[in-house]
Amino acid sequence: MQYTRLPAIPTLLTQYGKAAVGALPVVGGSRDGTSMPEKGVEVEGVRVDAANLAAYARVCDLRFGDALPLTYPFTLAFPLSMQLMLDPAYPVPAMGSVHLTNEIESRRALRVGDELSIRARAENLREHPAGLLLDIVTEIRTGDDDEPAWVQRSGLLSKRRTSLTPPKDAPRPPRPEPPTAAEIGDPTVVKSVSEALISEYASVSGDRNPIHVSKVGAKAFGFPGVIAHGMWTAATMLGVVEGAIPERARYSVEFGKPVVLPAKLAIYARRGTGPGVGTGVGAGTGDPAWSLRARNPRKLGTVHATATIEEL
Repeated sequence: MQYTRLPAIPTLLTQYGKAAVGALPVVGGSRDGTSMPEKGVEVEGVRVDAANLAAYARVCDLRFGDALPLTYPFTLAFPLSMQLMLDPAYPVPAMGSVHLTNEIESRRALRVGDELSIRARAENLREHPAGLLLDIVTEIRTGDDDEPAWVQRSGLLSKRRTSLTPPKDAPRPPRPEPPTAAEIGDPTVVKSVSEALISEYASVSGDRNPIHVSKVGAKAFGFPGVIAHGMWTAATMLGVVEGAIPERARYSVEFGKPVVLPAKLAIYARRGTGPGVGTGVGAGTGDPAWSLRARNPRKLGTVHATATIEEL
C-alpha cells in the first residue's frame, strides 16, 4: 500500500464540489466498479481544535473534556476518506454512496494535546444484494507509535444491480410484525432532532453533504426531506452510556432507516444484549458491554441504527 502525504487535511466543501462534478457521466468519466487502487492518503501533525471539540460535544450531547469521544476523530479523518473517493481510480462515485456500517476500535484514549497522524485506505470491494460494498479504513497514531490508537472501518455502499441482487419479479419476504412497547420496554431517552440541530452538526463536522442541509439536495438523492448524518446518530447514541464505556472499546454501528427531519429519536440502551436491542455488527463471541438501538418512537418497527460497545 502506497500512501500519499497531504500537506494538510483537505476542505470538505471543496471536495463535495469535485465529487458532484465527478458524478457526471461525461465530465467525470466512468468508474469501472471492478478494481480498487492500492494507495492511500495520510496527514501528519494534526491538532485538535478545542473550540470545535466543545461545539461537537454540545451538538451531540456528549461530555467535553481532555479525552476525545470515540466518534469525534471521524470528523478529522472524513476528508481523507473523501480524498480517496475523488481519485479517478476509485471504483464508484463518491456522491450517492451510503454509509452502511461503522466500526471504531479505541485502543487508547486520544487527547486534546496529542499530535495526530491520520491515514486512510480503501479495501475489500465486494458485491452486495443492493450494490457494491467497500471498506474505508482509517488509522490514527500519536507521536512515533507504530500501532494506531484509533482504527475505524466504514462500510460504504454504492447502489446498483449485482449478481447478488434478487430478480425484479422475485417475491419480497414478508415484513416482520413491529415490536410492541411492552416487548422492548421503555426507551432510555427520547430526543428531538431538528433541521437546525443537524445544520449545526454539519457546520461543526464540516460535512455539508446536500442530503443533510438542503431539501432540494435531499430530494435529488431520493429522500423525502433533509436527513440526519449517520455519525451524528452514532455519537448521540454513544452519549447515552458515556461514563460506562470500557477504556479499550470497539463501537460497532449498523445504520438502518434514515432519520428524516424533523424527528423524534427513541434510544434504547441495555447492558449486554437487551430485549429488542440486537447485537449490531462486529460483535464478539461474548455479550457486549452495551447494546444500543435508535427507533422511531411513533413507529417502533422503524430502526435507525443498531450498535454494540465491546471491551477489547
